Amino acid sequence: MVTTNRTAAATTRVAVAGATGYAGQELLRVLARHPGVRLTLATSSSAESAARPLPALAKIWTGSLSPLDVDALGRDADIVFLALPDSASADLAPTLLAAGARVIDISGAFRLRDDAARKTWYPHSGPLPAGTVYGLTEWSRADLRTARMVANPGCYPTTSLLALLPLVRAGLLLPGADIIIDAKSGVSGAGKAPKEHTHFSEVHGSLSAYGVFSHRHGVEIAQGVGGDVTFTPHLVPLNRGILATIYVRVAPATPASAVAAAYEQAYAEAPFVRLTGGALPEIKHVANTNFCDIGWKVDPSGRVILVAVLDNLVKGAAGQAVQNMNVMIGLDEQVGLL
Repeated sequence: MVTTNRTAAATTRVAVAGATGYAGQELLRVLARHPGVRLTLATSSSAESAARPLPALAKIWTGSLSPLDVDALGRDADIVFLALPDSASADLAPTLLAAGARVIDISGAFRLRDDAARKTWYPHSGPLPAGTVYGLTEWSRADLRTARMVANPGCYPTTSLLALLPLVRAGLLLPGADIIIDAKSGVSGAGKAPKEHTHFSEVHGSLSAYGVFSHRHGVEIAQGVGGDVTFTPHLVPLNRGILATIYVRVAPATPASAVAAAYEQAYAEAPFVRLTGGALPEIKHVANTNFCDIGWKVDPSGRVILVAVLDNLVKGAAGQAVQNMNVMIGLDEQVGLL
C-alpha cells in the first residue's frame, strides 16, 4: 500500500491552509514525500469550499482537500503553513499561535517589521506576533530554531537579498550609490486567481514592467539591505522562475576576487545557494529546484552587475518554507528538498 510519508516514525505534524494555489500545491508535493514530518491536513482557502482531490498530486498525496477549519488546523498540526491571501493570514495566524501551533506564513502579512510600513502595504495586518522571524533561511538560521512564526520572504526579495546581502554585510557597497534591481518573473508569481494581465493572450510573446515605484516587494528588499533601492519587476511569458539583474557600485579598482570572497564566505555552508561567478546563471538552471544561483561581473570603475535566479514557487515560496521548517525542528536543511 502506498503511503503519503516515507517515515512512519515522523512525529512532527504539519498542515497546509490554502493548498489550492500554486504555492500551496507545491507545498503538498514536498511535504507528502518529506521523511521527517506527517502531513495531517490540507485545506482550501475558504470554509465554504467542498472537499476535493488534486489530480496533479495523484499517487504523491492520497488525501483530499478539506474546507478551511481553523480549529482543526490548531488541533491537528504542530506546524501550520499558511498559503493564503494576506488578509486571511493576518486573521488566522494569531489564532493558530494562541492554540499552540507554530506558523510559517507564505503571504506578505507579517514580512515588514515597521508598523507604519506594514499598515500601508498590508492594511489587514495587526501587530507582529511575539517570536516572529523573517525567514530568509541562509541569514536567519539561529533565530529560526526558536521561532513561533516565520514570515516567509517574497520571491523577488529572496532573489534580490540573497544576491545583495554578502556585499552589504562585507561593507563593499559604495556608500550612497544607487542599488538598481531589474527583476523578471514567470506568470505563476502573480498567483492563481485569474487577472486580465496574466491571460495567455496578454502574456505570450510579450514582456511588461509593472508596479513601478509601487510594488510592496521593493519595501521588503529595502528593509533587508537597510537602505533605499530602485526595484522594477517585469512579467515574462514563463510558468515559473525569476531572474534579477542588479546594478551596484563598489570602490573603484576593487578586485573581482574581493567580491568573490564575500560570496564564498557568506554561503560556504549554504546548500541551496550556488555561486557561478562570471558564468552568469539562467532560469532553466534552477526551475523546479530549491536552488538560488548567483553570478557577477566586476568592472574596474567599480560597477558590479549581479545576476540571481530561482524558482519562484520553490525557493521563492514553498521550498524556502520547508527549508525554514527543517531548521525549526532540527533537521538538515536539505531534507525533503533534494
